[in-house]
Amino acid sequence: MSERMEDSDVEENEPKVYLPGRPLKKDELLVHDPSAYLMLHEAQTGAPCLSFDIIPDGDGDNRTEFPLTVYLVAGTQAETPNGNSIIVMKVSNLVKTLKEGDDEKSESSDESDSDDENFITRLPKMETALIRHQGTINRIRTTVTNGRLLAAVWSELGRVTVIDLKQQLLAIADPSLRPAKKKKKKKGVGEPMDPLQVFTGHDDEGYGLDWSSVSKGVLASGDCKSNIFVWLPVEAGWTINSSPLSGHTDSVEDLQWSPNEPNVLASCSVDRTIRIWDTREHGSRACKLTVKDAHKSDINVLTWNRREPFIISGGDDGFLNIWDLRNFETNNPVAILKHHTKSVTTVEWSPHESSIFASGGEDDQIALWDLAVERDDDPNMDPQLKGLPSQLLFIHQGQNDIKELHWHAQVPGLVISTANSGFNFFKTISVE
Repeated sequence: MSERMEDSDVEENEPKVYLPGRPLKKDELLVHDPSAYLMLHEAQTGAPCLSFDIIPDGDGDNRTEFPLTVYLVAGTQAETPNGNSIIVMKVSNLVKTLKEGDDEKSESSDESDSDDENFITRLPKMETALIRHQGTINRIRTTVTNGRLLAAVWSELGRVTVIDLKQQLLAIADPSLRPAKKKKKKKGVGEPMDPLQVFTGHDDEGYGLDWSSVSKGVLASGDCKSNIFVWLPVEAGWTINSSPLSGHTDSVEDLQWSPNEPNVLASCSVDRTIRIWDTREHGSRACKLTVKDAHKSDINVLTWNRREPFIISGGDDGFLNIWDLRNFETNNPVAILKHHTKSVTTVEWSPHESSIFASGGEDDQIALWDLAVERDDDPNMDPQLKGLPSQLLFIHQGQNDIKELHWHAQVPGLVISTANSGFNFFKTISVE
């Protein structure tokens, strides 16, 4: 577990494992256990970001050496519509925070002073390039196609925009390429930018948004009026069929393309259904499989396993349901996991281990899970741990109102998360 309790008045008390949901006493403090993390860092962007995506880079795959550098794109939720930005970020100097051996016990006062002096050098460094955006960014997703880094952006104002981030990425990768600073204009944050395409055909704002990883440049967007539109790339941009995929009866909360099939799309909705679509069809004919009452309340998110025929869904009921696509319409999940005490707002399979995934929610927790784990009958197990699901590996806390998390595809075990309180970057000893 990532958190422990300490008595703030009696230093000799041993730290205790803290399980979320239990109220703290007056003399208790909640602090993370540094021995549970290989790395843990925080970062702020000013206005909170509801959504972000990881930008693939050229630094290689399966990176394990510290310090780490990552590239992100995120969208803000500012106090005023004209105060929002798309932020392209380079976060570097993500150093290892786990101390080896018993160094802490043997530190002299001189060593402590040295640590204080070096504290600043151990902080992450952030380079940013800002693009002005009108309205809160509900969701943002990236893809690389034809040598271009594209971002699709869902605005609270009801439109989906596609932009090319190449220049911003070059600017943060090499600061010498930054344009000369201009005087700040009265409205907006960041530089204006001409989009590649803007779609205003949705009847309302939305959250469902995903690029296909199989058919490059193909995009799907879903709105709060239950409609899903598929974008097909053409020479001058994208063509979008005027007839949306129809079947949901309420807001489409999340979308994800199949990692293997070019025309297969999954969606989940406030109507408590999960649907599988064949996008070669149109309208209601495109819906090929449906799970009704997949959750007891709104379904917020889903994630598709890259190697196995499994989908995980998370809902307002706090449940995580695992579905086997080979027996999808039986309406029976192959596993039901309950740990979150409030709505699940984000879930994602690990890109490196087919049995591992992470989930986060409004209960201010990120949970790491391994479906391959089975609990041993240990008579010495702490009684308070016996009630936890055996597949639960790790609980990360410290963020308020968690919105979204992603695993880094090029850095095994690295989880990045955004919340109202900012970004976290962490690797645990449980998943390497």
